[in-house]
Amino acid sequence: MITITAREAKNRFGNLMDQAQREPVIIEKNGRPVAVVLSIDEHQRTEQLKLEKLQRDLDKGIAQANRGELLDGDFSA
Repeated sequence: MITITAREAKNRFGNLMDQAQREPVIIEKNGRPVAVVLSIDEHQRTEQLKLEKLQRDLDKGIAQANRGELLDGDFSA
């Protein structure tokens, strides 16, 4: 993952978009990270993983409820 300044991102937007197709790009402003630019494919993969985790958590909660167990609210596993 590379890091560029906000000024670089503005001045070289086409290059930023090309680079984001290869790897996520962190954009910094005043020396601190403020954004990440990534390809649409990477974004879709990330969203799919989040959706799959949400479905697992939901299935776990439904199974607990069906067994009459109290829901513990800890769905991090």
